[in-house]
Formats: sequence, structure tokens, C-alpha cells
Amino acid sequence: MLDRRSLLAGTAAALIAPAAAPSIALADAKRQSLVDQSLDTGRKILSGKDFPDALKLMPKAKGVMIIPELVQGGFIIGAAGGRGVLMSRTGHSDWSYPAFYGMGSGSVGFQVGGKVSQIIFIILTEKGLAAILDHKFKFGAEAGVTMVAVGAGVEGGSTAALGTDIVAFANSNGLFAGASLEGSYIDADNDWNALYYGQGATGRAIVVDRRFTNPGAEPIRQFMARW
Repeated sequence: MLDRRSLLAGTAAALIAPAAAPSIALADAKRQSLVDQSLDTGRKILSGKDFPDALKLMPKAKGVMIIPELVQGGFIIGAAGGRGVLMSRTGHSDWSYPAFYGMGSGSVGFQVGGKVSQIIFIILTEKGLAAILDHKFKFGAEAGVTMVAVGAGVEGGSTAALGTDIVAFANSNGLFAGASLEGSYIDADNDWNALYYGQGATGRAIVVDRRFTNPGAEPIRQFMARW
């Protein structure tokens, strides 16, 4: 005969399990949505007509970071925030799975209104990729790492200049300038990485060591395989 306490415990577990399932499904959907948005941003910038230099640089890329939505705004005091994915390439068309990264900044200055930007960082050197992978990367403060930023419709003939490590292409609904990224930082979001790939998933483990996979990221890998 079943112990009364065991029966009550089993009943309680049965009641709790259905309540927990939706939160897990929601968490998975949240991360998958960011991967899908990153793919849409990649298509918009790399397949569009506003960024011809991006297409020219892609064959040389060691990696890319895609931020589908960087929100900058405020009046006098500005702030920015967004999430995106980082991918690396070890050979022709051989792209890693995307690792989740967060981007943010805080600045004080005269800023009117706000803007939302979609940004792709094309990483042209191993030095630039390592700087992002190895620690919290801060624009304008990384010794020896050179970055150029270009907005939609801006001539970018100089973006492929010798020695440039990272080139940022931004599609923005407001004024975008390279200076607007000064002080911004990028850091691995390993909580999100672990939830999407499993325990132990870090930016380096996903992008460099190639230890984790997720079938939900295959479409963005197939898109990047064009280059």
C-alpha cells in the first residue's frame, strides 16, 4: 500500500510540474527570438544596398557581432542597452554557433530624444576577436584595437584601411556617429548561453572551442555561410 505521505508528495509534484513548464518554454523562446532577430538584422544590413562596404569586408571577416536592437536615449543623461550574438569563422563558410553577448553604456552629455540602432560589427583581425572574447570589451579603451563606425548611406571607403580591427555598420532611426559608441562595452551573457546551450556554455566555449550546438541556430549559420 502506498504511504500517505508519498501519495501527497506525488500529487503535489504533479500539480507543480505543469506550472513550471511554461516558464522554461518562455525562456527558450526568448533566446531563440534573439537569434532570429539577429538573422533578420544580418539580412537587412548585409543583403541591403545601404552598406556596400560591409559586403566587401565580409570575405575577410574573422567574426561578426550582430546587435538587433541597441536602444539609446535620454535627455541630458544618455544610456544604451541591447543584446546580440557573436560568431566566428575558422575557414571559408565555417561559422560557429552564435554566443550571446550584452552591450551597454552610460554617458552624460547633451542628448535630445533617443534612437534605436541595428548594428553589425565586422571583426577583421584575430586581435579584435580575442579582445571581445577574453574580457569585458570597452570601445575606445582597448589598447591596440582600432574601430571605425559607419551609418547607413555614409560613404565608407576608408573602413577597410590597413590596421582596422573592427568595423561597425549601424542602421539607425536617429543620428548615428562613431562617437556614440565611445564608452560602450560588450560582455558575454553566460547565463543566456547556458540556458540556450546547456551548463558550461560560455562565449569562448561556443565560438572558439565549438563545444556546443543548437538546431535553432542553423538558419543564421547557413546565412553566414555565404561568406
